[in-house]
Amino acid sequence: MNKLELMKTANEVRKGIVSGVHSAKAGHPGGSLSATEIFTYLYFEEMKIDPKDPKNPDRDRFVLSKGHTAPGLYATLAQRGYFPKEDLLTLRHLGSYLQGHPDMKHIPGVDMSSGSLGQGISAAAGMALGAKLTGKDFRVYTLLGDGEIQEGQVWEAAMFAGAKKLDNLVVIVDNNGLQIDGPVAEVNTPYPIDKKFEAFNFHVINVEDGNDFDQLKAAFDEARQTKGMPTAIVAKTLKGKGVSFMENQVGWHGKAPNDEEYAVAMADLEKAGEALCQM
Repeated sequence: MNKLELMKTANEVRKGIVSGVHSAKAGHPGGSLSATEIFTYLYFEEMKIDPKDPKNPDRDRFVLSKGHTAPGLYATLAQRGYFPKEDLLTLRHLGSYLQGHPDMKHIPGVDMSSGSLGQGISAAAGMALGAKLTGKDFRVYTLLGDGEIQEGQVWEAAMFAGAKKLDNLVVIVDNNGLQIDGPVAEVNTPYPIDKKFEAFNFHVINVEDGNDFDQLKAAFDEARQTKGMPTAIVAKTLKGKGVSFMENQVGWHGKAPNDEEYAVAMADLEKAGEALCQM
């Protein structure tokens, strides 16, 4: 895909996120929207995957460590063809396979059940080591929140990944600066994030704008060329990106839009889509 196609795809993913959360009357739009370009780049450009063969043993793996942003992952998987887009409207409904956190047993394309913060990176490191031990060349990607990395287990996993030289592991930190209780720097500052990962023997790439596909491409290309150590991509993003009233607002971490807000959000995204079509 070229950059414009990726931008159009990301806009469609955002519509899926907003529609799903609105239909559920619950969920986490803010961090799903901040990571939309990351999800889109991974599933449409970076990873070796096939929606028609979601259990292929040679596929690349993705672990959503910040599992509460499942609406972002689900919308991306639907857009990529893993399941029908209309199923996004069943998010969190009784009997739906699309529950509030990813479930590897019931959702095509989900490689790890996650949601308890801090645990996803441990699972991803285990998958990456498993690939090494069995002579497989698949790569493992995991997305963490910047609030999530306040969890101690994250750094145990990082120590392990660095010690085992897991150069098939890419850790992405969605650094949108906000967590449920407020700015991460005020709640329990994780900064400097890059220096911490470097201390655990990671190759670190700082991405100034994690909502820009050119910068993401450069980062993932560099990660692919890095040998002998895992990579951490620290991507600065905008929480609630793409929806005017949600952008950089901590209140939209875990809240669904009402009908009026939903109409405004979808109008924002329709307008953005039309602008992309003019490009």
